[in-house]
Amino acid sequence: MPHQAHPTYQAHPARPAYASFSSYVRARGPVLLRAARSLTSNPCDAEDLLQTALTKTYVAWDRIEDHRALDGYVRRALLNTRTSQWRKRKIDEFACEELPETEGLPEPDPADQQVLHDAMWRAVMKLPDRQRAMVVLRYYEDLSEAQTAEVLGVSIGTVKSAVSRALGKLREDPDLSPVR
Repeated sequence: MPHQAHPTYQAHPARPAYASFSSYVRARGPVLLRAARSLTSNPCDAEDLLQTALTKTYVAWDRIEDHRALDGYVRRALLNTRTSQWRKRKIDEFACEELPETEGLPEPDPADQQVLHDAMWRAVMKLPDRQRAMVVLRYYEDLSEAQTAEVLGVSIGTVKSAVSRALGKLREDPDLSPVR
């Protein structure tokens, strides 16, 4: 006997009854995302929150009587979902009599940090143009060796050797001797 599908189930996910849902999401998505952003501090969490609320709305689409009030329904779903997430959060902090942190090194003086920054930049400026460009891209712009090679139109091996030579020159720079 062939398998009979449930009468309300349709195999194709793009059912005509839900075309209005897609239209609604396209039209109101940016507004709803702003509402989600107001409930979280992280943009990625806001996108996840909105996705969850829209999923709940999609599931209840047939039961929503007044489609003119959809924004309110989705906002309520956003708020309820966020409240549930907040209630389920794991608490990693516990009250205790003594602080568990050990005393570390004192915070560096901002003036000393600026002196070091200036000395380092002067030393970098003494490097040949090509080495300086590679050091700046690798360590100031935080590009990988492959990205640096691509930007400068050279091989990865060239980047590795030039950066190695540049770092050797920086190690030998007399203005940077207090750093060692």
